[in-house]
Amino acid sequence: MKIVRFAHDEAIRYGILDGTELVTLAGDPMYTGYDTTGERVSLNEVTLLAPVIPRSKIVAVGRNYRDHAAEFGNEVPAEPLLFFKPNTSVIGPGDAIVRPAQSQQVDFEGELAVIIGKVTRNVASEQALEHVFGYTVANDVTARDLQRSDGQWARAKGFDTFCPLGPAVETEFDLDAAQVVSRVNGEEKQRAPLTDMVHGVADLIAYASAAFTLLPGDVILTGTPAGVGPLVAGDVVEIEIDGLGILRNLVRDI
Repeated sequence: MKIVRFAHDEAIRYGILDGTELVTLAGDPMYTGYDTTGERVSLNEVTLLAPVIPRSKIVAVGRNYRDHAAEFGNEVPAEPLLFFKPNTSVIGPGDAIVRPAQSQQVDFEGELAVIIGKVTRNVASEQALEHVFGYTVANDVTARDLQRSDGQWARAKGFDTFCPLGPAVETEFDLDAAQVVSRVNGEEKQRAPLTDMVHGVADLIAYASAAFTLLPGDVILTGTPAGVGPLVAGDVVEIEIDGLGILRNLVRDI
């Protein structure tokens, strides 16, 4: 089931994608549950938004693909390398990634995003996937020069517009059969199966939940493969994951 968040008739709502139509929902599926309203609306009549705006946090994982760690001369950490992105960095499909004046190198990073569905604390890897609401596509946009100069990643990863998500949340997804592909202006830059992750989704949830409670709507970004690179104003960046769709964003300067 693919769930989208959309704007229509000056209201923001959720819907289930059914071909070229949306079955509209009453309620917020990530937080309060939902029922179908019986109403349908054409996909062509709506504006898709980020499918979730975390009320709490975005947990991201660094160096979770060996080839990506190697392309920057880094070792793969023995345990997941976690950092946070603020929820104010989230944008949706079609929104603009804005290159801030403070940075001279803004990179794309195509990733799988995991949406937590219930309160999760100290969960074992064997039960971790039971706590997932669904999956979507993410772009962990990074001010690479600031990441190097700051010595930590909060600013480099946290600018407004630096966490595109979408286009939909898929509640049924085969992690072992999909790959992530990134393109800039139609030219392929990244391609890797999700099975190339050093630490898989279940282990990431278990590891994070042993440190801090994960709440419904929290997002986990699972890391990016090799091939990341800079974006300039006017670029169109696409991140695609089999079964989840294509997340497409334009790039502009501030």
